[in-house]
Amino acid sequence: MDRAMQHIAGDAVNAVEIVVHVKQDLGESQQHQVISALEKTDGILGAEFCLLRNHLVVAKYNKDVFSSQDVLKSFHSLNLDARLIGPI
Repeated sequence: MDRAMQHIAGDAVNAVEIVVHVKQDLGESQQHQVISALEKTDGILGAEFCLLRNHLVVAKYNKDVFSSQDVLKSFHSLNLDARLIGPI
């Protein structure tokens, strides 16, 4: 059975993974642009869309640099209607 999500690579001791819901229906190209932009943000260690539920994004961030609200603001800065679901 294929996994819906995989844990994002990175062994940072202070890393936290959260789930964010994106309201917009994004195509594959737009999803790649979002992930690329998020991963260029200092403090965000990685991000990926869920394969089976493509409105959900798992974002991994360094809790010593960022808060979950900072991660959410990164989504909003990309003009996305996003809501924090919670930690993994």
